[in-house]
Amino acid sequence: MNNFLAEFLGTALLILLGDGVVAGVVLKDTKSENAGWIVITVGWAMAVTFAIYAVGGISGAHLNPAVTLGLAAAGKFAWADAGTYILAQVAGAMLGAALVWLQYLPHWSRTTDPGAKLAVFCTGPAIRHTTANVISEFLGTFVLLFGIMALGANRFAEGLNPLVVGGLVLSIGLSLGGTTGYAINPARDLGPRIAHALLPIPGKGDSDWSYAWIPVVGPILGGICGALTYQALLM
Repeated sequence: MNNFLAEFLGTALLILLGDGVVAGVVLKDTKSENAGWIVITVGWAMAVTFAIYAVGGISGAHLNPAVTLGLAAAGKFAWADAGTYILAQVAGAMLGAALVWLQYLPHWSRTTDPGAKLAVFCTGPAIRHTTANVISEFLGTFVLLFGIMALGANRFAEGLNPLVVGGLVLSIGLSLGGTTGYAINPARDLGPRIAHALLPIPGKGDSDWSYAWIPVVGPILGGICGALTYQALLM
């Protein structure tokens, strides 16, 4: 139960801060409106960092089904616990998205573009191309899990590891995120997308379910392959 709550609250914090920075940039009449891609990528990196600091000592701070499944495939996590972690992550992501909605409550009606409102909650491609979009999410998450495994094999000063993982996420966002918005986390995309569908957001439009499988399947495959590739280097 402690692990479930840690993954639930850690993922909620991740989404509150991560989707929160997107809301500040894309919604109308915020003080950070139009602050740009650099602000979003740095905000997400710090969201990851602080979420790991918050619950890493309890559950390991997976906060991402691709991480859970990648570590399980590499023999670093018990398959029997994977379902519990993933359920907690998706539910926590939904809570985090709902809190972002509350935080920016008066700004939804000021924003007329339904695409901007959806972008607060979940990812979408710059150019809609199924194969290329899957490859983008695959590669981004491959780098994430390969990097996490590699970082775990190095020694850092005590307490520094979450900050280094945040730097890895920043690098992925800056270098690989411009194509699909770098979900690299099925819970980060699916949970808030469900919240978008359920919340009473004025003029929100649809939740783009035709695209929703890509930021789920791409990261899961990429994460497993990234973890297994690094594991193969050790054999």
